[in-house]
Amino acid sequence: MRCIKIQIVATVIYLLSVNLAVAQFNTYKVHRLDQPIEIDANWDKPVWEKVTPMELSNYMGENPDHFPRVQAKVAYDDQNIYLIWRVEDQYIRAVAKEHQGPVFQDSCVEFFFIPDGLGGTEYFNLEMNCGGTMLFHHQDFNNPNKVNITDQDIATMKVAHSLPRLIQEEIQDETTWYLEYSIPFEILNNYYQFEKPSSGATWRANFYKCADKTSHPHWLTWSPVDFPTPRFHLPQFFGKLVFE
Repeated sequence: MRCIKIQIVATVIYLLSVNLAVAQFNTYKVHRLDQPIEIDANWDKPVWEKVTPMELSNYMGENPDHFPRVQAKVAYDDQNIYLIWRVEDQYIRAVAKEHQGPVFQDSCVEFFFIPDGLGGTEYFNLEMNCGGTMLFHHQDFNNPNKVNITDQDIATMKVAHSLPRLIQEEIQDETTWYLEYSIPFEILNNYYQFEKPSSGATWRANFYKCADKTSHPHWLTWSPVDFPTPRFHLPQFFGKLVFE
């Protein structure tokens, strides 16, 4: 009984902090599409020209000596949510060979999100390195156990990247790379029940860029994270995605 009471109190504190954080942090409008996007990592194709990019201008930990310019655009239709990334980078590597591996140690961009409203404690974290290898989990703020998105579900996603899948020797030169993918709402519903977004719907989310094991590590964020050291799994600091 005591454990249950502690869990209830923790949940209440979390939800209060969520509402406070959402009031203070970033908002992004998600553009609605009339037809599916061709996934080819082309930032300049006409469908993305209508979409305003977000910029990851905040950081966790110490101000890094290498601070890449990171932009992302988000759109959706009846079946998928779409993301494309543009990263003006340096000191680039991609050595994770399999999905659900430590891609965050590579040159990596990440999308953490709660696919409904402003409440709830469950969220997804999709972390993908510049070569298209991903770590994709469903998690609960109140439960340390995570659930891997299955290989079968990952196979339904479309992914395109401008760099090779593996980069064993770090690219030292300034290089701009692109990553684009679609996430079917259907696979998300296998882990968390929610209604597909329509005009006016709100998700909560944050976007990150990291490179833990490169020669110039950094931890960048879209919505600010008020924590003394780099920490990504803090849904109370997620911003808002508002669907048009």
